[in-house]
Amino acid sequence: MKQLRNTRQRQLVLDAVRARRDHPSADQIYLDVRAVDGRISRGTVYRNLSILEESGEILHVKVPTADRYDNRLDLHYHLLCMGCGAVKDVELPYHQELDRELAEKTGYFIARHRTVFEGFCPECRRRK
Repeated sequence: MKQLRNTRQRQLVLDAVRARRDHPSADQIYLDVRAVDGRISRGTVYRNLSILEESGEILHVKVPTADRYDNRLDLHYHLLCMGCGAVKDVELPYHQELDRELAEKTGYFIARHRTVFEGFCPECRRRK
């Protein structure tokens, strides 16, 4: 794989992801980076998010509402509020036995599984 140089724009995008704990969307990251560098384009931010994900520096969290990004790289689960769209980390242990069991049953090499629990956060429940 070709070695990529670390650009100023890529560092700004990485810093923006690392500064947040709310699993921001690409658009939210774009707005954060744009506040620091008014000349950066949306395409540059999206391209750098993709590069950072591929290089393993950030995690791409796929949820129904929008793709989100996470600076936490350990194996963990997520919780999506179906009301407000908030995404949070779930503090449950990762169950590697599921990976092993599925590998045994299918013959696949299982690298990981991703689980997103969906429900309503306490604030959205109060509003209903």
